[in-house]
Amino acid sequence: MLLTKQSNILRYICPTLRNCYSLRAYLSSTMEVRIEEARRFMEQSLMAVQTPESEAKAHADLLVHADIVGHFSHGLNRLEFYINDILSKATVPTAKPVILKETEATAWVDGCNALGATVSNFAMDLAIQKAKKAGVGWVAAKRSNHFGMAGYWALKAEREGLIGMAFTNTSPIMVPTRAKKSALGTNPIAMAAPATGGDSIVVDMATTAVAVGKIEVQMHKDEPIPEGWALGPDGKLTTDSKVAFDTANLLPLGGLEETSGYKGYGLGAMVEVFCSGLSGSKSTHNIRGWEVNSQGGPPDLGHCFVAIDPECFAPGFAERIADCLHHWRSMEPVDPSLPVLAPGDKERINSEETTKRGTIIYAQKQYERYFNIAKRIGVQPMETV
Repeated sequence: MLLTKQSNILRYICPTLRNCYSLRAYLSSTMEVRIEEARRFMEQSLMAVQTPESEAKAHADLLVHADIVGHFSHGLNRLEFYINDILSKATVPTAKPVILKETEATAWVDGCNALGATVSNFAMDLAIQKAKKAGVGWVAAKRSNHFGMAGYWALKAEREGLIGMAFTNTSPIMVPTRAKKSALGTNPIAMAAPATGGDSIVVDMATTAVAVGKIEVQMHKDEPIPEGWALGPDGKLTTDSKVAFDTANLLPLGGLEETSGYKGYGLGAMVEVFCSGLSGSKSTHNIRGWEVNSQGGPPDLGHCFVAIDPECFAPGFAERIADCLHHWRSMEPVDPSLPVLAPGDKERINSEETTKRGTIIYAQKQYERYFNIAKRIGVQPMETV
């Protein structure tokens, strides 16, 4: 791999690498795969474990999107979990969600243990339909599985000219402020809203200090995690990525109590209300852990999807959002080499860079892991460039 060919992407893939490791050392530990080859591999892998082609394509689109925008924690990194959940019967890849109750603006959905993308496409499509008729669509779903990158679902509504929001509970991994053990999940919050000129604002964040998948990515790269992400088994801060992953005690957004971690705890609790509270799914503290070889049966995750038609409110919505975006981006930065970004800009930049390059850069250990998985399930491994 040529050094000059990849020098652009370092800034966007992981800015901290510039301070910790040389560019050459980083690139020597990565593998480059064409976007469509990664998509092909994901689709065929899911189909190899009896996922219908339509659902395999939908789920692969979710995973490829995450890798293209630079959220490697929720792309290929998650495929093995989905495969193993199908093989263990925790997920039913052929299942179809059903509506249990609905009004003009709301719906309660049973995901029937289908793939997370299957449930989420069904539920967000329903929310969008209701928003176009009633101005607002609010849909809660139970008995679902991991739904990937939350922002993907919010963007589904944004592309229809609506404000989109998506929430989910997860396996317990967040340590509430002052607690010793986890009780809430990463419980992400996502919101996307349209602006004029095809622009948009996109917020997508875990209510923990970081998504657990980012710790997995650090493990794949044999790198430490920043202080403030997680606690070790002794209840003290750890920077060891493997210890953090094995202990599964992530701090809330904000970190410790002294740095306002209780705010992340509160946001995670709010997501729990929207997801398990409304849907009747398991609350996070009752959900089984989500490991590669989980044998605890269906997780019964709860999701919540919202679509809002801004045309039902004050005129000029898209223009006002565009004005905000322009103002934020035009602000004088502390460091001239690091311009002020609007929420969603980093992902947009990553997407443009990746699409232009036509390839996704994976950690070598991650690639090797999936090479072995391909052999196990009888799928052609990804070809590198």
